[in-house]
Amino acid sequence: MSAATKRIVVFGGNGFLGSRICKSAVARNWDVTSVSRSGTPSWPTVTSTPHPPAWSTSVSWERADIFKPAQWIPLLSNADYVVHSLGILLEADYKGLVSGRENPLTALSKVFGANSAHQTPNPLDRKPGDRQEVVGGKQQLTYEMMNRDSAILLAKESEAAGVKGFGFISAAAGAPILPGRYITTKREAEEVIAREFPQMRGVFFRPPFMWDSGRAMTVPLAAGAAAASTLNKATGGIFGGFLGAAAIKPLKADLVADAVVEGLADERVKGPVEVEELERLGTKGWRGNMA
Repeated sequence: MSAATKRIVVFGGNGFLGSRICKSAVARNWDVTSVSRSGTPSWPTVTSTPHPPAWSTSVSWERADIFKPAQWIPLLSNADYVVHSLGILLEADYKGLVSGRENPLTALSKVFGANSAHQTPNPLDRKPGDRQEVVGGKQQLTYEMMNRDSAILLAKESEAAGVKGFGFISAAAGAPILPGRYITTKREAEEVIAREFPQMRGVFFRPPFMWDSGRAMTVPLAAGAAAASTLNKATGGIFGGFLGAAAIKPLKADLVADAVVEGLADERVKGPVEVEELERLGTKGWRGNMA
């Protein structure tokens, strides 16, 4: 690895977007580490093939729990960039719901409950380098825990490790089927990271609905979102407040991934990155990767 090679650590790097961020960084010849609870991706869930793609051999697939810092703090050493690509859409155990392990009424009550209990200690109260577990045992994950507190925890340790740029995968807006806390916890994370860690360049990527032909179910959903976006524009945006992200033009997941890597590489990019800027950065990054 040459002295000029950048090093990026992607938390949630085995997911739908996270794996594509790793792929884009590999295309730039960066040193890439993915951190997730399961390590290597389940390829059929993130791509159109069950076989690992060629680029995946250039990624170090590490296993760690975001709420157990002792497992991942050493991985931040000498990192130029860290990306938080973790989060949940639904607080219910949707896998358990689908498989029948969880009662449907119980699951739905978790999704649309007024306010789930906040089980995570304030990440800002932790001392830099403290490796004590943040939470223990099997607990129901909440928006506050995953969308907000885990991001603040990672940002705090990243700044302490001397990381130059911190990328947070936020969201363009909420959606009618999701509780309002989904998007409010994302925005709270952005605000706290920007305020508390000014020495580290924070970039808050706000993608809309993302699609990829390798995940077949996203294609018709993207088509519906595109139609809703066109209708919303034609009517002067009157449906935007109700439809949320469903009224915003969807983007291909690979384009968003290229935008994340390009945005981190460009020191002029800072703060919230909206959909239009994501398109610009993604196109620029794609062209750079093809050069």
